[in-house]
Amino acid sequence: MTDKILEALGILQEECAEVIVEVSKCRRFGIDSEHYTTKELHKDMLAQEIGDVMCMVDILVEQGVIDRAELILAKERKREKLKRWSNIFKD
Repeated sequence: MTDKILEALGILQEECAEVIVEVSKCRRFGIDSEHYTTKELHKDMLAQEIGDVMCMVDILVEQGVIDRAELILAKERKREKLKRWSNIFKD
C-alpha cells in the first residue's frame, strides 16, 4: 500500500467515527435539535459528516482502491436486505 492510500484510509476511519458521534447526538437530542454551542442543527452536522465520508470514498475510488461498480452492487444488495429484514420500507 502506498502512503497516499494509507493516509486516505486513515482519514476515512476518522470520518466514519465522526459520523458515529453525530448519529449518537441526533438520537440523543433529536435530529432537529441545535448544537449547544454552535446552534447548528444536528441534521445539518450529520449531512456534513456523511459528505466527508462520501468524499473519502470517492478518493479511494480515484486511487483504484475501491471499484465504483462494486460499490453500486453493494448498495443494491444492502437495500434488498433492508427490504427483507428491517422496517425501514414498511408502511
